[in-house]
Amino acid sequence: MNKEEFLLATEDLGIKITDDQMEKLEKFYWLLSEWNQKMNLTRIIEREEVYLKHFYDSLTICKGVDLNHVETLCDVGSGAGFPGVVLKIVFPNLKITLIEALNKRVIYLNEIIQELELKDIKAIHCRGEDYQGKFDVVTSRAVANIEKLVKYTMHLLNSNGVLIAMKGDISSELTEKTKRRIEQKYKIIKIEKFLLPIENSKRSLVILSNKN
Repeated sequence: MNKEEFLLATEDLGIKITDDQMEKLEKFYWLLSEWNQKMNLTRIIEREEVYLKHFYDSLTICKGVDLNHVETLCDVGSGAGFPGVVLKIVFPNLKITLIEALNKRVIYLNEIIQELELKDIKAIHCRGEDYQGKFDVVTSRAVANIEKLVKYTMHLLNSNGVLIAMKGDISSELTEKTKRRIEQKYKIIKIEKFLLPIENSKRSLVILSNKN
């Protein structure tokens, strides 16, 4: 996905990327490339692959929630900064907390935040199940299977909050039996399935809330 394809695809998501945001995304790409030589952040490092499988893929969360009307977001297991850093660049209204269990990645994330001059975003060295805080949206991208993920994260939701689990093909992971177990405690609001542009790989957003 080249930059022009990226801009067209994000417009289809209802997102208008500004020139300043594109500059920050490009700088993020180069910083990611540099840091990836020092530590294992991602095996996807070719520019067009990053724009498709990291940048665009991070923004597909918009299929599940309008981030223009969200104040606080927590990205659990942020890793190389996806989706959290990308969301902060494109939606500066968000107050974002990145939770990451590996301290060297926390150091990297805070350096990225500083280099990109991002405000109202911080990286915390912690595990999701140990963090205390309440958020409008909690998200996690390819971190743990859905049943474990809800145990790690649902306590982070405020009274009207939602968890958006960003997955690939969810069919084998979210079986009817697993769904029933999850729904004993939580509410599955929606499962949004779609294909990533160009390569047509399967993606899923599983949107859950606590039972009120």
